[in-house]
Amino acid sequence: MPKLGMEPIRRAALVKATIAEIGEVGSLDVTVSRIARRAGVSSALAHHYFGAKEDLLVAAMRHILATYGRGVRAALAGATTPRARIAAILHASFAADNFEPAVIAAWLNFYVHAQGNAAARRLLNVYHRRLRSNLVHALRPLVGEAAADHAETLAALIDGLYIRQALDAGPDGQRAEARVAAVLDRMLEIAR
Repeated sequence: MPKLGMEPIRRAALVKATIAEIGEVGSLDVTVSRIARRAGVSSALAHHYFGAKEDLLVAAMRHILATYGRGVRAALAGATTPRARIAAILHASFAADNFEPAVIAAWLNFYVHAQGNAAARRLLNVYHRRLRSNLVHALRPLVGEAAADHAETLAALIDGLYIRQALDAGPDGQRAEARVAAVLDRMLEIAR
C-alpha cells in the first residue's frame, strides 16, 4: 500500500484550520499566519500549498461542499419514496457535521465572498444547482409542474435557517430540519 505523504495531511489540516478560524473570528478577516499556526505549519508552507489566501478560502468551501455532498448521497441511498428523498436532503442539510458553528460561519462568509470572487461564485452556483435539482427531482412526483417553485422555497428556507442560526446562540439542526419539513408538509397539503 502506498505511503501517504505529508502534503495531503497538511493540506487537510490547513483547510480545517481555515474553517475553525473563520468560525472563531466570524468573518474572512483571518490571516494565513493564524490559519497556519492553528494547523501546526509555517505560513510559508501554507502559501506553498495554496498560494494566496483566496485559494485557501475556496479550498475550505470545497471541503464543506464535499462533506455536504457525501451526506446527501448517503441519506438519499436509503430513501425509497419522493417524500423520503426530500427528508433525506433536509436531514443532510442540518446534520451535525454541516450545521455546526464554524461551518455555518464559513457558509455565511462564503456567500459574501462569492459576490466578488469568481471561483467562489462558481462553487456557490454548483451548490445551488445541485440542491435545486435534487429537490425538483423529489418534488415532481408530488406536485408536478410546481416542483421548481417549491424547490426554490425549500432551498431559500434552508439557506435562511443557516443565516438565522449564525445570529443565534447555537445551532439546533433538529429544530431547523423540523421547521423546513413542516413547511414542506403544508406545501404538499395545499397542492393536493
